[in-house]
Amino acid sequence: MMQLSERLLQMEESATIAMSRKSRELKSEGKDVISLSLGEPDFFTPQFIKDAAVEAMDNNFTMYTPVQGYDDLRESISLKFKRDNDLEYSKDNIVVSTGAKQSIANVVMSLVNPGDEVIVPAPYWVSYLEIVKVAGGIPVIVSAGIENDFKVPAEDLEKAITPKTKLIIFSTPCNPTGSVYSKEELKAWAGVLEKNPSVMIIADEIYEHINFTSKHESLAQFPEVFNQVITVNGVSKAWAMTGWRLGYIGASKEIAAACNKIQGQFTSATCSITQKAAIAAMKADPKVLEDMIKAFHSRRDLVISSLNKINGVKTNVPEGAFYVFPDISSFFGKSVDGKTIKTSEDLAMYLLDDALVALVSGEAFGDPNCIRISYAASEETLIEAMKRIKVSLEKLNA
Repeated sequence: MMQLSERLLQMEESATIAMSRKSRELKSEGKDVISLSLGEPDFFTPQFIKDAAVEAMDNNFTMYTPVQGYDDLRESISLKFKRDNDLEYSKDNIVVSTGAKQSIANVVMSLVNPGDEVIVPAPYWVSYLEIVKVAGGIPVIVSAGIENDFKVPAEDLEKAITPKTKLIIFSTPCNPTGSVYSKEELKAWAGVLEKNPSVMIIADEIYEHINFTSKHESLAQFPEVFNQVITVNGVSKAWAMTGWRLGYIGASKEIAAACNKIQGQFTSATCSITQKAAIAAMKADPKVLEDMIKAFHSRRDLVISSLNKINGVKTNVPEGAFYVFPDISSFFGKSVDGKTIKTSEDLAMYLLDDALVALVSGEAFGDPNCIRISYAASEETLIEAMKRIKVSLEKLNA
């Protein structure tokens, strides 16, 4: 009898993908499901990027590429880091991968040994823990609640560091909360890291441009910790290129070389056409994204306003990404039609069945009191979804 590996058996399925699958199944049965479960922009890839891909095909850029990515792409990423983040990463500090998820996995596999501790501020993106576990690391969760805008203070981060701490992983703007760390907050984190020079940190900045504050701030901007920071980014979110699969890191040459070695044995380089298209994205002025960012900002306000009209839902005001992460714990213990809501997973399934709206339980992101709502959908769709959610939750309040 075939036996699957312990590694696989210990791994959880991605909650966002699982909920997306369930909503597709209901849609296939003819049900009018609104899915707000996936983190995917509802915009199309800009035409100038698609034009660059067509040109690449016409010029026969269809062969294997260097594992770490084309030189001209890595040079354009280097210029992007300098222009947008004031970070000095040369092309030799950059490795291009098949999405930011692989970039993170490459770094974790390059750094973490079995038994090493990896600090993960919660709420966190669902894959962080599973990637750490595959590497044999021990996730150490540091939680921040809605009253702190889901951001971990530097003093809490410092308390979590032990002699076994190897790595920290966090995102800003954050998936699932939309929280954005300020320059002052990151400066305080840098102070903690400076005192712990053996601890590395992955700064996941994939939502960098979907930011409603005045300016995105990178942890690597602080010279005292520059070599401890691995900056992760990609083209999926801001450039609406989820299907193209391209992410990248900026890191020390030692870490870049390690990731190049790992990647060379697993996937080699990402798609040659995607790489050439991504050059156009890297060279573009981020101002071309203003209309999309304004649309997301407006949708955030719509969703927050709608949720605030529902008794028992507690919200904060996220400053980036395209998620709202309301606290819905007041519904625990309430019943309707013989069903009792005990967890956020129960509430997510209730809303899928009763409201035909797919959301993701906060348990998957490290906060069992919350639920994630993606507002990467049209305002018309969001208005209808919020109406349905309100009706279903009011049944529990009755």
